[in-house]
Amino acid sequence: MKKDTIVKLENVYFAYTNVSVLEDINITIKQNDFLGIIGPNGGGKTTILRIILGLLEPDKGKVYVFDTSAKKARQHIGYLPQHITFDFDFPISVSEVVLMGRLGKRGIGRKYTKTDISVCMAALEKVGMQQYRNNEIGKLSQGQRQRVFIARALSTEPKLLLLDEPVSSVDTQWQQTFYELLHDLNKEMTIVLVTHDISVVSTYIDKIACLNKRLYYHGSKKEGMHKISEMYEYPVQLITHAPAHNSVGDNDK
Repeated sequence: MKKDTIVKLENVYFAYTNVSVLEDINITIKQNDFLGIIGPNGGGKTTILRIILGLLEPDKGKVYVFDTSAKKARQHIGYLPQHITFDFDFPISVSEVVLMGRLGKRGIGRKYTKTDISVCMAALEKVGMQQYRNNEIGKLSQGQRQRVFIARALSTEPKLLLLDEPVSSVDTQWQQTFYELLHDLNKEMTIVLVTHDISVVSTYIDKIACLNKRLYYHGSKKEGMHKISEMYEYPVQLITHAPAHNSVGDNDK
């Protein structure tokens, strides 16, 4: 791979029990890209993230992440899944949840260092949750919990940040702040943001991948809007403005 290439998928196919989910996917993600993967429910967006993470093996094709296998590269990736399995009745503090993100670097059974704690506190501050660091996570609102899990993903100090529907349970005001945060983080890392909702495509996203089993388009978002319309089978107009960033269909004018 070229030095600035972070992820490369070549002719990737994947199916769940003979139900095809991805067909002939070819995509290249470069250093400091801010890629939005757009598509309808069931279009394969979450699956492609799990393949990049090495959690799923493609039936056909090749996957390169940081010029090695996806599994070996996992330590360089921060990931926020769409659905988080967590026992919120378990008495664990916000800071302890975020520190879990350091286990990949520290190892289970080893004590956290001052550096681990410092990195986690900085991550909590970035998402506006540092003042809740001693609170039990089970007593937070759903939106607050989501912020904590975003901080946990950031605590890994990733070179690549994968986000699957990250603002689905947070308020509109935080969504605006969140996209501004991603804009700043993008200076330090490559970001892939998955969504089925076109309205979350912000001004800050520079590339899009239109995915519905097959890849309809991958490149500049402005050049790809007609492909989004083709994929969704209705006209789509992109509207971008600060500070709110969204994309709406003609019927939403």
